[in-house]
Amino acid sequence: MSLLQTPLLQIIFVAILSASIWLFYINQNVDNASSTQISQLPGPPSQSWLKGNHEQLYSLKDGWEFHETLGKQYGPAVQVKGSLGGKQFYTFDPKAMYHILVKHGSLFPPLRLKSGTLIFGEGLLHTEETQHRKQRKMLNPVFSIAHMRSMMPIFYDVVDQLETSLFQRVPNGQKEIDVLGWMFRTALELIGQSGFGYSFDNMKDDVPKHRYSTVVKEFLPAFARLSFANNYVLPLGLKLFPTNIRTFIMNVTPWKTLHDVRDMVNYMHQLSTDIYREKKRALEDGDEAVTNQIGQGKDLLSIMMKENMKADDEDKLNEEEMIAQMSTFIFAAMDTTSNSISRILHLLANNQDAQERMRQEITEARKQRQGKKLSYDELVALPYLDAVCRETLRLYAPVSYLEKTCIEDVIIPFSRPVRGNNGTEISEIFLPRGTSVMISILNANRSAELWGSDVLEWKPERWLSSLPESITESKAQAGIYAHLMTFSGGSRSCIGFKFSQLEMKVVTSMLIERFKFSLAPKKKISWQMAIVTSPVVDGGDGHSQLPLIVELAT
Repeated sequence: MSLLQTPLLQIIFVAILSASIWLFYINQNVDNASSTQISQLPGPPSQSWLKGNHEQLYSLKDGWEFHETLGKQYGPAVQVKGSLGGKQFYTFDPKAMYHILVKHGSLFPPLRLKSGTLIFGEGLLHTEETQHRKQRKMLNPVFSIAHMRSMMPIFYDVVDQLETSLFQRVPNGQKEIDVLGWMFRTALELIGQSGFGYSFDNMKDDVPKHRYSTVVKEFLPAFARLSFANNYVLPLGLKLFPTNIRTFIMNVTPWKTLHDVRDMVNYMHQLSTDIYREKKRALEDGDEAVTNQIGQGKDLLSIMMKENMKADDEDKLNEEEMIAQMSTFIFAAMDTTSNSISRILHLLANNQDAQERMRQEITEARKQRQGKKLSYDELVALPYLDAVCRETLRLYAPVSYLEKTCIEDVIIPFSRPVRGNNGTEISEIFLPRGTSVMISILNANRSAELWGSDVLEWKPERWLSSLPESITESKAQAGIYAHLMTFSGGSRSCIGFKFSQLEMKVVTSMLIERFKFSLAPKKKISWQMAIVTSPVVDGGDGHSQLPLIVELAT
């Protein structure tokens, strides 16, 4: 193998170089087609011809500041530089987002649709438009409010396990605990039991025993280290080589991170396949076998498989599609939600008045129930808990941007004209086929024009009174949740946003009722703008963690 590597890598280099020249030619054609359009929008200077503004847009440490600068200095419609001199349309204009996500949503699939399919399979997030609509139709009943209500006992049982584990670690006094690690494990167990009728973690030990917990936790950081390859090399490889050649190149390329990601993907797919086949056998054995499983047949996978059995032939999903949904569910329901819950606890640890107000609201609601756990409707109706969740998802969305690609020529209008580089006002923009688009969730949720001068304050109280007319009367709202872009909008919006909200409220309410959280001394926490935002300790080892002081609530 060592003898083959040098000439093989030379061949790969030539192939990538040739593809780069080809991509540059395509980019130039796109730029020529829109020379009076995207090129006329204001934007930051390029850092390099090879990467453009890539390192600024995706910087773990400085990404927040760069995105904020784009919003403040250049406005809601911006040109940023992509790879090899290409230009990218960056926007948080409400009307533009509505047209991109809702009105013309089918023309703007995810930018890395095909590369995502290689990782997660043909699940809901990574399918072409026709198949996406088919899958979403099948999955809609799975995420209904009626089904959310039926899953409440599962949610409470899992969080009871979490409470017991934390109580054992702080029976007296207080202790510093990595809250992120426990939220990650809780989110995985919640999607495991309520999603698949499968348990990953009993949360009794300090570290999880199931290998899947470790693999899933390590996957996104490892995948992020492949960002250059994922953004530039992989898309070219998908265009140039068939599957067997791509696999061969990947296997012989001497890059440990690449091989680690490959092994993680293979492991996750195999476990999903095993869980699916076990569920299939139980369904074939009858209702009694299903009810004897974890989740008692109320888990998402059981419901999805039953719906698939009843569907007409043209609406049925094949086994690979069903299995692909599992990996999709895990990543969509776990990493983002665990980080959002951690963010809430971090904010409450820094604001003891808000924490005490929430505790009083939950305690009073439980007293009215004679100490019984709150029902779905009672929990979601708690005003201050809801306000805290909404405000956290507004100011600190777990995903900061969406990336799309335009598959047909289209004209996108703006809410108000922007001033171009030549001084003229631009009220709409022509996007030729192949244009990459970045929608800034961060800037959309933090628009002072829409939300007011206190937009950068974490202020749950804003949700306890009437929202500004600039928000409520907007005729170009794209988001599906609380006038926000946090869960996106249109046909590819987050189908599980009610599941995520429920998880956030169950976990937060139960923990705040029983425990008090405060900041760990001499440990400053920063949140990295990765694929999913995550906390790290300044001056630490760089691994995601959120150490907080935990003690029993009095």
